[in-house]
Amino acid sequence: MSDSETPTMASLPEIPDGAKVATLGAGCFWCVEAAYNQIDGVYSAISGYMGGESSNPTYEQICEGKTGHAEVVQVVFDPAKIDYETILAWFWDLHDPTQLNRQGNDVGTQYRSVIFYENEEQKMTAERSQSAAQENFDQPIVTEIVPAMTFFPAENYHQNYYFLNKTRNSYCQYVVEPKLKKLKLKS
Repeated sequence: MSDSETPTMASLPEIPDGAKVATLGAGCFWCVEAAYNQIDGVYSAISGYMGGESSNPTYEQICEGKTGHAEVVQVVFDPAKIDYETILAWFWDLHDPTQLNRQGNDVGTQYRSVIFYENEEQKMTAERSQSAAQENFDQPIVTEIVPAMTFFPAENYHQNYYFLNKTRNSYCQYVVEPKLKKLKLKS
């Protein structure tokens, strides 16, 4: 993409009647999105940004680490097929929530572990889930549990990134693919 081109941002996901939303940051959104889009009961998982001060952030701005946004995935799910607790169980398995502002070699506040809750019920469920998950980690979990803010969908080229680029992108091959295999998901 040349400097004169403006990236096309993805559309907000459609939220069917009765659906629920979970917005989660667990490092690079390519990994998180590739996993959640395979889970039964999930309508969609859209890569985007949340938690910062600027309006309409871009990937380049996020990478500079100055906007305060995290790379997140907004998961729209059918609560009749999958509950919020199960969405969170996948979250704890998808990353190392004991790493502050990083996941592996991805370093910066944009890669922080964060749960953005939509309401008090989600907040309490997230807090209980985090307490239960702590038993699986030797180090303290550093995941933030904070109120949801405006969700900004990431650029179109980030959506479904892993499955569109897995054979030609080394990050997909060496980071995303092993994670999906570990979780016994399609890679």
